[in-house]
Amino acid sequence: MIDNKKTDDHPVAEVAWPARGAAAARRREKKEKMGRAGVVLMVCVMALLFLVLFFGGRGGAPAAWQNAAKLTAMCGGTDRPLFTNVSRPRPGATGADELFGGLLAPGYDRRACRSRYESPRYYKHSPFVASPHLLQKLRDYEARHKKCGPGTPQYAKSVDNLRSGRSNTEAAECRYLVWLPYNGLGNRMLSLLSTFLYALLTDRVLLVRNTDDFTDLFCEPFPDTTWSLPPDFPVANMSQLGVQSDDSYGNLLRHGKISNHLDQAASQPVPPYVYAHLAHGLRVTDQLFYCNDDQIVIAKVTWLLLQNDLYFVPLLYGIAEFEDELRRLFPAKESVSHFLARYLFHPSNSVWGMVTRYYHSYLAHADERIGVQVRMFPFATIPADDMYKQIMACSRQEGILPEIDDDPEPGNTTSAVDDDGTASSNKAILVVSLHADYYERIRWTYYKHAAQGGGGVGVFQPSHEERQERAQRSHNQKALAEIYLLSFSDVLLTTGMSTFGYMSSSLAGLRSTMLMVANNQTVPETPCVRAVSMEPCSHLMNFKVKCKGKTVDKEELARHINVCEDLHRGIKLVD
Repeated sequence: MIDNKKTDDHPVAEVAWPARGAAAARRREKKEKMGRAGVVLMVCVMALLFLVLFFGGRGGAPAAWQNAAKLTAMCGGTDRPLFTNVSRPRPGATGADELFGGLLAPGYDRRACRSRYESPRYYKHSPFVASPHLLQKLRDYEARHKKCGPGTPQYAKSVDNLRSGRSNTEAAECRYLVWLPYNGLGNRMLSLLSTFLYALLTDRVLLVRNTDDFTDLFCEPFPDTTWSLPPDFPVANMSQLGVQSDDSYGNLLRHGKISNHLDQAASQPVPPYVYAHLAHGLRVTDQLFYCNDDQIVIAKVTWLLLQNDLYFVPLLYGIAEFEDELRRLFPAKESVSHFLARYLFHPSNSVWGMVTRYYHSYLAHADERIGVQVRMFPFATIPADDMYKQIMACSRQEGILPEIDDDPEPGNTTSAVDDDGTASSNKAILVVSLHADYYERIRWTYYKHAAQGGGGVGVFQPSHEERQERAQRSHNQKALAEIYLLSFSDVLLTTGMSTFGYMSSSLAGLRSTMLMVANNQTVPETPCVRAVSMEPCSHLMNFKVKCKGKTVDKEELARHINVCEDLHRGIKLVD
């Protein structure tokens, strides 16, 4: 999503900052420099025109984006950037905790993964403190992954057993969980986050099957090892696994090849690997994965392959085997996705470069950053004008975007910048969407009207791809960059049911306001709702399975599971 298709993707000209007052001495100095600045300005304009002509017709040319960002920072004169305070850190970012309060382990190569150490400078402070039990659990997991991961004797032994069809699970020193990517980037991140928590709870080693569109997105999260599944893994045609696969847990149960009756399962051998189909379209027998007795059976399997495109953490809270451990790991239920996202996901250097260049060129100067994420689902489309009206109605209801002065009195307007170039208090609105329509309308609103009470408003959109290209690496890199740009916001307005918005909120540690999705192609009467929890909504619908065996404290569970604000058939964690 950070793109170079059009120069107006980076609307520097639309930024307007109010004046603070003149300084006579600086006026004289500026006059003396006028001729020199004019020459520099002409050179910069010509250079920018060259970039547009040379790169404008090339889809996905990150070099053009990078060079344009550099020129933007250079073209304000020979000795200062166009925007003053362009590298000003976030309020409170000085002395930011590089390890997120012990969430991350020290000792990584800073050059190999810049985002790991630099991202705390951009985030607001976390609203939670990680429990000592979570920190120890993460350190224990890192040691286990280093001991059992690819390239170790334990991994080689486990793969040999798998290749030969031997299960001998009772003596297995290491057990594995292979995550299979599915659906769009937001879905994948929420699924991978949930799968990692499941690995923590079951003492498994998480391995990721990297497809081309999922490479060069994230750094390795675990020290001195890799989470990438080696290409010579002996299970063939993993991309073809699905609800019909013979090796799925649901089908193994249906065909009597595995039993979830604990008295029978105790003496019954298990297959060398089991595939858990937890994506959309799963059957009732697949849903048994979320039952306590079934988890006891699955624990005997050395290799568990899992495909999912949902945030399934709330369903793990219904499994009695995990109840006490989850309570100790996350005393605040609302903190699960926040902590695990900040621990697990660190953009690769190429993606992080896109993030930081855009941030410093267009957002760092603002005193407040407002993120607006708009997703138009194919099943809930409405005209662009109607969506814009819904955004503005929501903003007025919740006080998100700056109020405009519809009829400013003459003489009350102020100039954008004072004589020494310093900007007054101002706000940056970051619009993230596949389409440019909403950005154009919001930009025009603040171009046509002044903000009430003075202050400048800049409106920016990194890209508008027009359609989602799930199988393209460059598209996913841009999407990831924009998720992180949104997560650096002070205020978030996202689209309900959007996994893209869920991930931004979790990383930011913010409860977003969510635009309600249109029903029957009509604008909802309530334009938006405030989230009661930053936890994502689990979209698993029609959960019909009745579990056997030990159950959780249902009254306690009911206090922390709510119906989602944006999807009445979904559930989410609350405190």
